[in-house]
Amino acid sequence: MDIDVRLVPWAEDDFWLLLRKNEPLMTEHLGGPETDAKLKDRHQRYLALSAREPAAGRMFRIVAEDRTVGTIGFWERTWKGEDVYETGWGILPEFQGRGLAAIAARALISHASTHGTRRHLHAFPSVDHPASNGVCRTAGFELLGESEFEYPPGHWHTSNDWRAVLTGPA
Repeated sequence: MDIDVRLVPWAEDDFWLLLRKNEPLMTEHLGGPETDAKLKDRHQRYLALSAREPAAGRMFRIVAEDRTVGTIGFWERTWKGEDVYETGWGILPEFQGRGLAAIAARALISHASTHGTRRHLHAFPSVDHPASNGVCRTAGFELLGESEFEYPPGHWHTSNDWRAVLTGPA
């Protein structure tokens, strides 16, 4: 069965989704829930990112069968001396386990390949987060190995470094 999944650019009215994603279950592998002030800052960063040129990255709502099911995005960073993109996602608990994150990740790879200027897209799920590592595997990322990764700032943990090759103009 094919599921219709769309990536909708982040908008002012999407703050509610950050509130939903801030629940303890959703932040278990991300250092725990954030304060209201940090959520408001994150919302403004998402809006600013999506207002920049497309090659800078984007944040999206993931919409499946006309329902918002989560978020996904990509942004610029330097990793091990290379200018790359990083990606991250979150699917609301009631929609998890349906393959929606992997479908959205494949759509994001396509989007970044078309609009981006960098050759690689990396994801850094914690080694103890089997669902996100499964998304990477299913979406076509290559596992490069383990790395010490800081997220949120001040919190170091062991992550897997997954990489997707972007086929666009880079």
